[in-house]
Amino acid sequence: MASSSQIYCSHSLNEIIRLPVWRKLSHSLRQLSDWITQTQIALTEIPSPTFHESNKAQYMAERFRDLGLEQIQTDSVGNVIAERPGYKSNKIWITAHLDTVVSTRDAIIVKHRDGRLCAPGISDNGAGLASLLGITAALSKCPIETNLGLNFVANVGEEGEGDLMGMRHLFSQRDHCRHAAGVIVLDGGGSEHVTVAGIGSRRFIVELSGPGGHSWNHSDRVNPIRALSAAICMLSQVDLPSEPRTTLNIGAIQGGSAVNAIPQKAWMKVDIRSTDKKEISRLARFLDTFVHKSAEQESKTATGKLEVRIQQIGDRPVAELKPEAKILKVIQEADQHLGIQTRLERASTDANIPLSLGIEAISIGGGGRGGEAHSSAEWFDPSGRELGLKRILLTTLMLAGIRAG
Repeated sequence: MASSSQIYCSHSLNEIIRLPVWRKLSHSLRQLSDWITQTQIALTEIPSPTFHESNKAQYMAERFRDLGLEQIQTDSVGNVIAERPGYKSNKIWITAHLDTVVSTRDAIIVKHRDGRLCAPGISDNGAGLASLLGITAALSKCPIETNLGLNFVANVGEEGEGDLMGMRHLFSQRDHCRHAAGVIVLDGGGSEHVTVAGIGSRRFIVELSGPGGHSWNHSDRVNPIRALSAAICMLSQVDLPSEPRTTLNIGAIQGGSAVNAIPQKAWMKVDIRSTDKKEISRLARFLDTFVHKSAEQESKTATGKLEVRIQQIGDRPVAELKPEAKILKVIQEADQHLGIQTRLERASTDANIPLSLGIEAISIGGGGRGGEAHSSAEWFDPSGRELGLKRILLTTLMLAGIRAG
């Protein structure tokens, strides 16, 4: 081993790509191609709806251990953290979420169709998790020491009502925040996009309840479905600006038990999103006003009274990476070297949390191509995955720095 006086640390792209270890890493990625695809299939076939990720988390912990990482822990909310120590205490975090939108916990079978892998969750986030393990595997095959440590994380609770729970927990810990030099979130497929701004959102369950009754004998009683429908009609008339882009969605609605019964309850789930937190607050006020107004109107024109319950079930912060951020300049430089046209995007991802805390973070794809996410028709094409993996690895090493002698 070289003495400390002979050791230097390189963050430069031109220096890194000239090192023999970079050629070894690139060769390893090619060798690992089939293993990564088979690992992605195995991961996807482990059901992991939000709040039920433990089996997939265990699989990830076992793979990290197989790849030679020794400092592996599962925290109190279910995140799996595998540490690859560096020379310094600061760390680069590389994360991928475990949970899927598909709520079933039944068996999932990945099917092969025309070069594509088809199954719910195969891209979002089977692709991200497989890439996380692929990068870990490539590094494990090469004698390389980074200046900053690398923390590989398979986190829980990204989707829907998970409300970024895993990342919130990680970065609620002062030590993690203090030593975080950057966060790279791997989410889905693709090799061009970089999510640099987090779309904010607030989500609600709205429930109206009344006495219920027989549709003929108690026809004059308050009807929760009728009142909820009136509130939805009012919400549909609210102006939604295109700049800042703002959306309001009624994602689920339910109520009643029989065609000949006045329902006792009706509820809906509402999703409000915007790139401006003021717009989110404005629409949340409209929601509260219109729901109470429709309940009051129903109670005035019918017998009985409706009770209103509005519960917030999600609150994702609006956040944005500064144009001069180091992590953005680094990935753009890596993309230029790899011949990738960088595409900057806004989205709601795990990167929202570190960005909102002032930590530099991006969300990118794990390579390959995917489509029809959040549906039973979801697919992933692993062709070209190697380019995406090189992008992740080169960005990581430029941020962490390679110590060489």
